[in-house]
Amino acid sequence: MMQWKKTGAVLATVIMLLSILAACSSNKETPKPSNEGVKPTGEQTDNKGNEPNKPKGKISISVFDRGWVAADEGTYESNRWTKWINENSPTEVEIIPVPRNEAQSKLNALIASGEAPDLIWEYDRNYMTQLAAQGAIQPIGEYIEKYSTSYKAYLEKNADLLPYLTVDNKVYAIASKRGVDAIANHAMWVRQDILDRLQLKAPTTVEELFEVARKIKEDDPTMTPIAFNGNGNPIMRTLFQAVSDQWYLEEGKLVNGRTLDRHRDSLAFQKQLFDEGLIDKEYITDNNFERANQLWVTGKAAIMFGAWDMPNQFRDLMANVPDAKMVPLEPFATQYGKTGLYQETPANIYVMFNSEMSEEKIKDAIAYLDWMIEDNWLPLKKGNENEHYKLVEGVPQTLDSEQFRKEVLYAFEYAVVHQWSPEASWFPILAAQDDVAQAYAKQQSVSIETALKNNFRRDIAYNPDLPELSQLIATFKPIAEQIETKVVTGGSAMTPQQGIDEIRKEWKRLGGENIESMVQEWYEANKGNL
Repeated sequence: MMQWKKTGAVLATVIMLLSILAACSSNKETPKPSNEGVKPTGEQTDNKGNEPNKPKGKISISVFDRGWVAADEGTYESNRWTKWINENSPTEVEIIPVPRNEAQSKLNALIASGEAPDLIWEYDRNYMTQLAAQGAIQPIGEYIEKYSTSYKAYLEKNADLLPYLTVDNKVYAIASKRGVDAIANHAMWVRQDILDRLQLKAPTTVEELFEVARKIKEDDPTMTPIAFNGNGNPIMRTLFQAVSDQWYLEEGKLVNGRTLDRHRDSLAFQKQLFDEGLIDKEYITDNNFERANQLWVTGKAAIMFGAWDMPNQFRDLMANVPDAKMVPLEPFATQYGKTGLYQETPANIYVMFNSEMSEEKIKDAIAYLDWMIEDNWLPLKKGNENEHYKLVEGVPQTLDSEQFRKEVLYAFEYAVVHQWSPEASWFPILAAQDDVAQAYAKQQSVSIETALKNNFRRDIAYNPDLPELSQLIATFKPIAEQIETKVVTGGSAMTPQQGIDEIRKEWKRLGGENIESMVQEWYEANKGNL
């Protein structure tokens, strides 16, 4: 049977210790979703007991503009789903789009000009802490306690979210949990048909990866053995447990991943791949990953460092190379052992409340989020029953993948809180029933299990939320990237050891040692929540 919610134990003591939600909070069960009233019908629905003729409150909320809204669907501000929201929600909602690849800079500009939306959201917890430090957003714990019903009950059942929503023991955001399909992130794929033809086994160590890649190159010099689809650098660093923006606990001390010996070894690994021509030598300038995708879908790459879910790449590859077999790979072991590739933290979208919001607007916003968390996220994720999906064994099965892509896919982030958490076995049911969609759905099931099979090393739940650290990283990151590029692509100009020495020198010059002391103090004060 389909479970629309993931529930956890009611951790009242955690809530009490954080002084966020009172012990007398309502224990009312979050209503289970139904299929009644999910279609855009224009009929006003009021499940809050409000007076029928009372005017709706009004709020505005940001959304990422990914360029996915077809012209005949409308715009991100106005389309079938924004109209449905405003017809059915207890609150009138204005959508404020911001470009996805420059969302924070755009939101910062809106905040500075006093034109930011009431509700501001991001996937990045660090952005929440920055806005809290600036006073751009306000604490909302007391308002959740005072005005919320459904979300308050949800948070009581999922109190492990609280540390992610909290800064200085105050709740600054509303968030729901990611489903497993959103916890999984980075992944690798291989052309199994190429391995079979060359009588090769899937590599399980970095040494075996080199052997396989070399044999593929020897067999066909026009092939690029390994292509990077956005996640190439992070994957290589993850394999060596040296993610550049992550802090690792080494003998009781927090150390930045970019300064570790393990990062030196990840650079050596990357440099060797580059020098031997086993990765595309233009990948560093392939900012939109168009070249990597082109290599993959035309059958000119054998291994892809990318994401666990790559439907377009699968579909296009099958169209160009019908005999191709695209299957997921487990992470490779290094001299430091084996770790899972990057996986997200439980908290999904951080919905923050503009510090300029009045209490009345906050009440309206919470009414909207209560409404959304109940069951009204479902149409925004899956569309309308019997139009975009049908229920099969309790699972919403897409009726037409092209129709879904055009009419529904762009709406998923309007559901800023939700209770969607599919199981791996659902993917063949969820997918359209054409041969290609079903072939990919079967690989999806394997891919998500592979992506989550090995735990990603995360020594602390989230990075230190220190303004001084953010300032340091903003200056340090481009300098470190320049050094790393020289190590990898510069031939004999700079060895990996010289590169890590230079990176550490720059870290120290910019005040990294002082920041490390501050980070350690932060860790000692907060490790109970990490």
